[in-house]
Amino acid sequence: CTLMDTSDSDEDMRRAVQLSLEPSSPQMKTTRMVTSQVPSRSVIDLVSDEEVGLNSATQKSDVQNKSPSVEPPPPSQGLLGLDRKAMGLERLARKRKASISPPKPQEAARQHTESLGTPQYQSGKKARPSHSKLSGDRSFPLIGNAMSNLTSRVQFPNGAVKKTWAFGYERVNDIKLEEVLQRDSLQLAVFSSFQWDVDWLLRKVNTKTTQIVFVMGIKEDEAKRQYREDSASIPNLRLCFPSMEGQINCMHSKLMLLSHETHLRVVIPTANLVPYDWGETGVMENTVFMIDLPRLPDEKITGEQHMTDFGKDLIFFLKAISLDKTIIESISRFDLAATKDLAFVHTIGGAHLGEDEPWRRTGYCGLGKAIKQLGLDTEEQLELDFITSSVGSLNLEFLATIYLAAQGSDGMAEYNWRNSPKVKASKQLSAENKGSIFHEKNIKAQAQIGTRIYFPTEDTVRRSRGCTANAGTICFQKKWWESSSFPHQVMHDCISQRPGMLMHSKVCQS
Repeated sequence: CTLMDTSDSDEDMRRAVQLSLEPSSPQMKTTRMVTSQVPSRSVIDLVSDEEVGLNSATQKSDVQNKSPSVEPPPPSQGLLGLDRKAMGLERLARKRKASISPPKPQEAARQHTESLGTPQYQSGKKARPSHSKLSGDRSFPLIGNAMSNLTSRVQFPNGAVKKTWAFGYERVNDIKLEEVLQRDSLQLAVFSSFQWDVDWLLRKVNTKTTQIVFVMGIKEDEAKRQYREDSASIPNLRLCFPSMEGQINCMHSKLMLLSHETHLRVVIPTANLVPYDWGETGVMENTVFMIDLPRLPDEKITGEQHMTDFGKDLIFFLKAISLDKTIIESISRFDLAATKDLAFVHTIGGAHLGEDEPWRRTGYCGLGKAIKQLGLDTEEQLELDFITSSVGSLNLEFLATIYLAAQGSDGMAEYNWRNSPKVKASKQLSAENKGSIFHEKNIKAQAQIGTRIYFPTEDTVRRSRGCTANAGTICFQKKWWESSSFPHQVMHDCISQRPGMLMHSKVCQS
């Protein structure tokens, strides 16, 4: 503890005020993170724990009539998640009392490593220690040396959907991030997220024994370079930057690939990698899908002819985000048979051109393809219930597009609607165009009747445990609601079964 010298208070105050007012770069508005220098020759393999290089709810039916305010921009943040404005204000306070000086970024990174395994704290209370059979740190042998305890480690062989744990609530069909990660046997972890609190996340993982890859949507080259520099001292941490060229400005995908001796856990959460999304503040809940894919015996792989559609689309997505080739190839070392009745649906930014028609595999076209591959396509009237935490400029055209995809459409009907000739006099239309217009009107009517979207009203947000101050990621703009094309009749209040909880989940049920 050091007593701050006040002889330079005027200069310090000017510097502190200047620091607190400095804007953060655009790339850092939604990200609390550190990153890592990636050697050109390094490769990380899901199969091995050694580094060999690297290349690169109950719901009310009240109609929605109010909306919470738009998500406020987060405070300006520096590397390792430091809040620069808060630091400036704190510096002024330290003029008048003793304080512990904050560590330098390199020192903070070192403290990450030294603090691994220490108890975590949530809402001011010490978390109870885990009673897992796999408790305790240890060194991991190369894969293939131990195939025992398979049933105790593979928890979700057929997949499961759970709510995220929430502090202060009874535990019912929920799961903590620590339970998702299975830290003690975790050999490699690939994380993709939109928002990050890396300082918090690294305390959940043993960086001494786990190789880590962060997939982050950073657009500017200078920002990428800076992130690599500032995280170079964190052990076993590597970065993957998906293409953000041209019109791509957002990487919103949330995915985890968690490799263990006995299985690969594929996790698709609605939660970002921040503590409040994983229940540690007790104000927000999310949804998690997980499936554990058993590791195949040594020397055996899943050939392309036996790869499920789920596996093929997972691999397609991993290639699109530029994940290291060795990791992608490692997927074949696991048994994906349990995914034969599942689909991996993704959205990939940018244009999708080529002879193999990649546009059919992503977005709402990919959803329609998946529905058809699973044998669930239909022309019958559907009932669609959506839980969402974000609503944009919604209109009947978009509703109809998603409705068609849910029926198994490949996207061509919607494409033809947008590109058909707009002739006012119906007698000038061909029979084909008349049929297309009738189909469009019919689908829009079905979508309007059969779709319900659950999003919290302003009153629900105000009555929640976190109130409006903790609803920044529940997004809706007033101008969208007031638009003449907005389908108000499909909107309904969204109320969690856990009283006072806001929902950040994105779920569709038909």
